[in-house]
Amino acid sequence: MKFVSFKTNNQNSYGILSENENSIWNLSSINDRIYSGKLLPKTLLEGIEEGEQFLENVRTCLNDLPDQNEEHVLAISEIEFLAPIPKPRKNIMCVGKNYREHAIEMGSEADIPEHIMIFTKAPTSVIGHQDQINSHETLTNQLDYEGELAIIMGRNGYQIDEQDALDYIFGYTILNDVTARDLQKKHKQFFIGKSLDTFCPIGPYIVTKEMVSNPQQLNIETKVNGEVRQSSDTSQMIFSIPTIISTLSQGMTLEAGDIIATGTPAGVGKGFNPPRFLKSGDEIEIVVEQVGILKNLVR
Repeated sequence: MKFVSFKTNNQNSYGILSENENSIWNLSSINDRIYSGKLLPKTLLEGIEEGEQFLENVRTCLNDLPDQNEEHVLAISEIEFLAPIPKPRKNIMCVGKNYREHAIEMGSEADIPEHIMIFTKAPTSVIGHQDQINSHETLTNQLDYEGELAIIMGRNGYQIDEQDALDYIFGYTILNDVTARDLQKKHKQFFIGKSLDTFCPIGPYIVTKEMVSNPQQLNIETKVNGEVRQSSDTSQMIFSIPTIISTLSQGMTLEAGDIIATGTPAGVGKGFNPPRFLKSGDEIEIVVEQVGILKNLVR
């Protein structure tokens, strides 16, 4: 299933993308009108926190609907995409320098990490597919992009074994780790330069884990104004998804709904000589195989 959070008629809702990806089954509407609001939670995040029971209830909703019921179907053109989890409860966890060539382009081979590097982005930085990225021109002139595969945790876990780590995942999405490189350098840490409002586009939807055959073998590509800037494969990660989850959970509890960005490949704007930073009017398109396409425009 592909879960979508969206706005229509000034109301936030969530649903399931149709097989042809042209429309959405409005689960919020189905829940309110058929089940009097009692079968499903109000938000997708609350559903993720319910675990497998939520998925079973969603299947019940879809199976109970008449074959030709159009009342609860919306065309993609009728909705405004929200981030799949519009208001995360916690900071988004991010892995730094998790592709060898990216680590080198940001410095040298000496910058290839021996241990996982973790930083976070503020929840207030999150926006959705097709939302605009604020260039914050009064604060930065080194605006950069980083296309990434992101994990959505589906279960709470502490000291998770690597061999069990994928069982804790709800699904996958795409994340653009937008960064102000000059602020990153100025403050000598990552948080401020990566947490300005609109600096965390996520979406367009969450693909549940059973729909991704192998998350460690997915093509990932970032285009700026149609030009390919990043092109790699998740098999090139230095630290695998199970390793990331296991390492993070050794001393802290990971919770359902947590978002973990797994790192970006080589080809970011800072990595070019001279650098090729973003400017107002640029469109960034991130494609992850089996997951989708995330597009945002810089304003």
